[in-house]
Amino acid sequence: MKNKTYFITVSIVFVAITSLHFLRIVFDWPARIGSWDVPIWLSWLAVTLAGTLAYYGFRLEKKED
Repeated sequence: MKNKTYFITVSIVFVAITSLHFLRIVFDWPARIGSWDVPIWLSWLAVTLAGTLAYYGFRLEKKED
């Protein structure tokens, strides 16, 4: 797999993760792992981290040109 293809694929996955966590925040969807209710602040953290990784992935993809 070429680097450019890898960066695009990984960035799209991180955009999907960011979008789903953002939708969870906006619509106040509950999340539960076993008996533990996942707090909303954890989704804010996921939006920040996954969004940053997606941004850098797309940025690295542009540098491959």
